[in-house]
Amino acid sequence: MDFLGSTNANGMLTTFLSFWESRSFLLEPIFVRCVSGFLHGVLLLVLFCSWVRYKLRGNNGFGSVVIESLKDKRGFGFKSVLFCSLALSLLNLLFTSLSGFYWYESDWLDEEKLVSLVGFLLPTVSWGVLSVSLHRCSDYEQRKSPLLLRIWLGFYLAVSCYSLVVDTVMYKRHVHLLVYDIVSVGGALLLGYVAFFKKARGGNGNGNSNGGLEEPLLNGASTVGDGGSDETTPYSRAGILSLLTFSWMGQLIEVGNKKPLDLEDVPQLHDSDSVVGLAPKFRTMLEESSSDGGDESGRSGVTTFKLMKALFFSAQWEILVTAFFAFIYTVASYVGPALIDTFVQYLNGRRQYNNEGYMLVITFFLAKLVECLSQRHWFFRLQKVGIRMRSSLVAMIYEKGLTLSCHSKQGRTSGEIINFMTVDAERIGNFSWYMHDPWMVLLQVGLALWILYRNLGLASIAALIATILVMLVNFPFGRMQERFQEKLMEAKDNRMKSTSEILRNMRILKLQGWEMKFLSKIFDLRKSEEGWLKKYVYNSAVISFVFWGAPTLVSVSTFGACILLGIPLESGKILSALATFRILQEPIYNLPDTISMVVQTKVSLDRIASYLCLDNLQPDVVETLPQGGSDIAVEVTNSTLSWDVSSESPTLKDINFKVLPGMKVAVCGTVGSGKSSLLSSILGEVPKISGSLKVCGTKAYVAQSPWIQSGKIEDNILFGKPMERERYEKVLEACSLSKDLEILSFGDQTVIGERGINLSGGQKQRIQIARAIYQDADIYLFDDPFSAVDAHTGSHLFKEVLLGLLSSKSVIYVTHQVEFLPAADLILVMKDGRISQAGRYNDILSSGTDFMELIGAHQEALAVVGSVDANSASEKAALGGQEDAIGFDVKQESQDVKNDKPDTEETKRQLVQEEEREKGSVALDVYWKYITLAYGGALVPFIVLAQVLFQLLQIGSNYWMAWATPVSKDVEAPVNISTLMIVYVALAVGSSLCILVRATLLVTAGYKTATELFHKMHHCIFRSPMSFFDSTPSGRIMNRASTDQSAVDLDIPYQFGSVAITVIQLIGIIGVMSQVSWLVFLVFIPVVAASIWYQRYYIAAARELSRLVGVCKAPLIQHFSETISGSTTIRSFNQESRFRGDNMRLSDGYSRPKFYSAGAMEWLCFRLDMLSSLTFAFSLVFLISIPTGVIDPSLAGLAVTYGLSLNTLQAWLIWTLCNLENKIISVERILQYASVPSEPPLVIESNRPEQSWPSRGEVDIRDLQVRYAPHMPLVLRGITCTFKGGLRTGIVGRTGSGKSTLIQTLFRIVEPSGGEIRIDGVNILTIGLHDLRLRLSIIPQDPTMFEGTVRSNLDPLEEYTDDQIWEALDKCQLGDEVRKKEQKLDSSVSENGENWSMGQRQLVCLGRVLLKRSKILVLDEATASVDTATDNLIQKTLREHFSDCTVITIAHRISSVIDSDMVLLLSNGIIEEYDSPVKLLENKSSSFAKLVAEYTARSSSSFD
Repeated sequence: MDFLGSTNANGMLTTFLSFWESRSFLLEPIFVRCVSGFLHGVLLLVLFCSWVRYKLRGNNGFGSVVIESLKDKRGFGFKSVLFCSLALSLLNLLFTSLSGFYWYESDWLDEEKLVSLVGFLLPTVSWGVLSVSLHRCSDYEQRKSPLLLRIWLGFYLAVSCYSLVVDTVMYKRHVHLLVYDIVSVGGALLLGYVAFFKKARGGNGNGNSNGGLEEPLLNGASTVGDGGSDETTPYSRAGILSLLTFSWMGQLIEVGNKKPLDLEDVPQLHDSDSVVGLAPKFRTMLEESSSDGGDESGRSGVTTFKLMKALFFSAQWEILVTAFFAFIYTVASYVGPALIDTFVQYLNGRRQYNNEGYMLVITFFLAKLVECLSQRHWFFRLQKVGIRMRSSLVAMIYEKGLTLSCHSKQGRTSGEIINFMTVDAERIGNFSWYMHDPWMVLLQVGLALWILYRNLGLASIAALIATILVMLVNFPFGRMQERFQEKLMEAKDNRMKSTSEILRNMRILKLQGWEMKFLSKIFDLRKSEEGWLKKYVYNSAVISFVFWGAPTLVSVSTFGACILLGIPLESGKILSALATFRILQEPIYNLPDTISMVVQTKVSLDRIASYLCLDNLQPDVVETLPQGGSDIAVEVTNSTLSWDVSSESPTLKDINFKVLPGMKVAVCGTVGSGKSSLLSSILGEVPKISGSLKVCGTKAYVAQSPWIQSGKIEDNILFGKPMERERYEKVLEACSLSKDLEILSFGDQTVIGERGINLSGGQKQRIQIARAIYQDADIYLFDDPFSAVDAHTGSHLFKEVLLGLLSSKSVIYVTHQVEFLPAADLILVMKDGRISQAGRYNDILSSGTDFMELIGAHQEALAVVGSVDANSASEKAALGGQEDAIGFDVKQESQDVKNDKPDTEETKRQLVQEEEREKGSVALDVYWKYITLAYGGALVPFIVLAQVLFQLLQIGSNYWMAWATPVSKDVEAPVNISTLMIVYVALAVGSSLCILVRATLLVTAGYKTATELFHKMHHCIFRSPMSFFDSTPSGRIMNRASTDQSAVDLDIPYQFGSVAITVIQLIGIIGVMSQVSWLVFLVFIPVVAASIWYQRYYIAAARELSRLVGVCKAPLIQHFSETISGSTTIRSFNQESRFRGDNMRLSDGYSRPKFYSAGAMEWLCFRLDMLSSLTFAFSLVFLISIPTGVIDPSLAGLAVTYGLSLNTLQAWLIWTLCNLENKIISVERILQYASVPSEPPLVIESNRPEQSWPSRGEVDIRDLQVRYAPHMPLVLRGITCTFKGGLRTGIVGRTGSGKSTLIQTLFRIVEPSGGEIRIDGVNILTIGLHDLRLRLSIIPQDPTMFEGTVRSNLDPLEEYTDDQIWEALDKCQLGDEVRKKEQKLDSSVSENGENWSMGQRQLVCLGRVLLKRSKILVLDEATASVDTATDNLIQKTLREHFSDCTVITIAHRISSVIDSDMVLLLSNGIIEEYDSPVKLLENKSSSFAKLVAEYTARSSSSFD
């Protein structure tokens, strides 16, 4: 091989003179090598002078300076330059070896080759030294690089470009020189960019060039503290050797071996990898690229291309470095195939000089070393890029969720938005793996064709045509894959949307007995998803078959062309070609995955871009005046606003009012009149059509539906403000929370479940009020907060909060309780979106009919109570002696007052526990369950058999070609050409068919397993008791239903397949190598033992890191979910920056284990690569050491051909094993929720009640005892009473007395600990849950509507006709409202019924029970959210249509229970009083009489 295209001359001087005299001297490679060598010699001289200067100054020498600068380094981009210098040094080392080899080959006599050797050796040394000296310029991030270095880089770039031109134009045949020149130019450009332009761009090199942009994102130092930090980052402090070998990961892996890792053990991320620094930079880039596309309406002009561009530029530095490493790796990987022919000829006895064999071994080994180093750092940095991209996107998606307008939000449900974060952003992050594959395929194919051309001449054109054909075949499959992927994601979104809604409302579904109907809805949605999944995976199988068969097709075409063209086939050339095909297999094997990933990523980018394009809230709806700059608090002038701007009838019309500082403004009106919308407009939530809204001062808002964050009670009240103990205590007292907290084991440190699930409605509302008061705002907006609390607490709150703590503040409060109106300075009466009356109480009382209607309804309610004599004396006694404790919600905890038991450790357990994660290795049982789930594992042996046959046929075909072709031209071939090709083609076709069978069976088994796991988990979740949902945040369930299910659908089958394929391939390689030399086992066995030890040492830490990734994802999803549902509250308190900071902290918490998991993987792979390279080197040394003729050179060449991929395969096996163990955790997590204990049976066939049951509706309770969990105290303590059939029973009591628990026990949402309940003589514990729940009716406390239509909301089980539904709607006064809508019963209902008012939702719940017509009806504070007139209407409807039914009512309004036949008064879980209202009121000292007197006193005081 002519390495430099030299001319022969007798001496170096003569050569130089002859070149000088020739005109072509400047165009000769020897001149370029001389100039390059001289330039690098100058660099070495400069570096040496620098070292001498340091010595003369008295420093400890250059080395210590380097170490110190490493320790003190704060920038991060310098490492990229470091790696670039090292890579160039290694590349030059490779070419030095090759140059030395060919110089050695020419018997040390060719002076030109000696010049070339020195020309490569000098750069090797100088780049190596420069990589160290760069540390001296560790502050180059803050100032420009040293002048001398910049001048030198300028010359180097010029020489590199000149060399490239010379080699391209004059010496096209020297492809290796072109490769060298391209790398040199690339390196020069990279270093030149840093030296000349890095500072000019304003960056500080670490991806954190945002300056002041960071500030708006953060609120206080706490967030920053949890973000990136270089103080505790092993990566940023690591030295060169540590970085090269990944030794900086050693400490964490060692800790992981000693104990299971926790998040606290995982070091922080460096600033450049933390979202705190990345998010502002990414946002700025996206805004810059989108500024052209924005329009005046504020719609963002984000397109897929602009999003992709911003992602690229936010990580361009790392992407360019990884591209460089990928290039080096590709070049190094083709050194082996290029030298195989030479090696075979050497073994055949054709030796050109002494020690040629050892030079070949050294070259092979060095190429492997460069390949290993570049691949490891390429992979690691790619994962870093992926983590950065995902973090940046999550931050943007979250940011958008905080600013979405309500209209935009209605088009995208929370489940859908969560999917953008959990699936799409994750997928785009994973795309980093495939980022460079498209251009690398071209490079690899180009290098392969060059090697083939050298060996087989024009036959390589056949290889090119076959390769192009294979790639063209892929296009239709790729297009289909993209379409299937889009449809799959759409189906997944729909499923997740429904799952999210169902989990949120699981209590209602269980009470109504609808959970299995809604489960079938989820299964139907999954069926649609499975349809697309099936098409997707089978299409993947076809692509897999095409591409696994591709190398065989290419080799058959190439060898066939050789025969047709008469090119002699020699075993050395054949083996070189086969080695090339084997390397070419990698890009061709990976191409289907790459295409699939490109398709998936494009779909995800499209989805995120369309989401980021949605309209934000109008920023100019409310004009915010500077504090103290105006004498008004709120001023609304001629304002018309509408939730839907395109609607013909606006939500609010011609609104005019003014609020002065300190004023109390009451807003009242009937259901759906626009009261809540009026408050929302002041918050800037409702788009403005005309008019002006001005606000002066800070705002605090209390929503009608309480929004509580999961976390401690204290954190909910403080809401980001620092603790001021005195003010905090005052707020607790004013909100009646002090006594609640006293009886808690954990006080205000008690953890609240998701959406406050373990609090009663009243407690959630009071915590919400406390949160607002603690903010000490100027303007308070209360949206009917008193409806969810009992009469006494409502009075206390109004008096202590509105008239007490907030006496000097401006307060606008919506209320349905007329008794709170006289205290207002201004009353706004709403009707049909207009203010129909405005003024003080007495002024508007006589000026219009709308207000009189409300007052009339209130007086009607009072008349019912007043029909019983309640004198003023009992009123005074009631008001003066209320010392009863207002107990904390018994759903969470309740104190055993009688026994006064001290808290034990068992009792002191929080309801919501940390997410359970398995410790130690994944149980073999999990693998076994996964493998045997589909068809009992029957397909597994066939998949393995197909792969074994494929491997045998592949080895057989290669062996056949090596054996049946002569070593050289002068040796006769054992078989004729036609036999050679027929056998080879037959073996090739057989191997391709095996691949088709394997691919088809693998996806069939994977698809079936995914389906089975999905059904098992969802069936188990839907059948689990309510306590499971109370203590399990929905984020955990959603995580399993989306991310883990995605892994099971699309990843895990291929991971299993990958492990099986790699094991079989590895056994095949060892088999082939051992045929040549059994001595290879002497090295292979200890190497395998060492590999297994390393793997076991590594896996303990890697497994826990992978589990931490899963565990840290749920809080991120949950925080996001809570933010979306509470975005109005967050914005009203101006807390966006704090929530962004929390999101970033959680995002970094998720990225940390991912980052170190990637580092751990490369730590392992690097060591395994080194071990397998040693095995390969040993086998080569053995082959060159034995005498010629002992081993067939063709067979030895075949062993080397296979051995070239030994290190890759061994590392790949360990990688796939570890990856499988990491991925199988998804199966482990799904199986965890597929074994949750179930509720009792839905139907017990042997004990079904009669069809007419219950006929009388008599409820008999005997010694009923209830606790919420075995470790919690009793909530109901031995209740005994009977609710007579056909009578109306009212249940009253303070908050937390056990009212709701009694109802839940009646529906068996909670199973009794002791005692029994009989309905019409049937013990409800002995019948199925559905037989019980479907025979009872309930109107729950929280009115719930599901996304769908009016019809599906009233009749989800599809049991009634349209006429019956219309009749029910008319009875509940919603008929006219629905008839107004264009689609009548098919009118759409958005998620959570957001497009219906709270009162209307409550009337829909009334409609449901009117349809059902059960004998027993339960009202659980059912009229809390409606005005008095609607309450009266509901009571009237119930009296009219349920006169012969047993009606059990829990109510805060005394008027709702005063006309009951019986009243049950509960206190601390026991019955205090149970009698008719008349008898109880006769006894003036009864607790019920006090409650009534208090209500009457409060209500009548309004009219004094």
